[in-house]
Amino acid sequence: MKVCITQFLTRFLFFSVLIIFRCCSSNGSGEKERTLGIIKPDGLSGNYTDRIRKVILESGFHINKEMIIQLDEVNAADFYAEHSSKSFFTSLIKYMTSGPVLVMILEKEDAVAHWRHLIGPTDAGKAKITHPQRNKD
Repeated sequence: MKVCITQFLTRFLFFSVLIIFRCCSSNGSGEKERTLGIIKPDGLSGNYTDRIRKVILESGFHINKEMIIQLDEVNAADFYAEHSSKSFFTSLIKYMTSGPVLVMILEKEDAVAHWRHLIGPTDAGKAKITHPQRNKD
């Protein structure tokens, strides 16, 4: 019974964050908007959370809410469903369920555009070229 309640609460919190994210994103017209930021498992296990938070705040974002959650395969597959036909999907799900993640609701004027610029490309090869500062202490 306890396991069922824990699974329910995890899914409830995860989908609540997704609903908030989808409902609160704006049209990018210069008004404050919200976006979702996720510190992945290696960011938490490598103790990079404080450093990442500092960069986020120094970039002018406000962290409205944050929570640490453990994604299960169902939640991760739902979240990354747009990538389900891609070759990396299975390894992405395995990685995102390998440990807890920190989910943050970030707010700033034109938050989505600024967040995409801050995090850079998701392709590690491109990121090394366009965002070399990512790998520096």
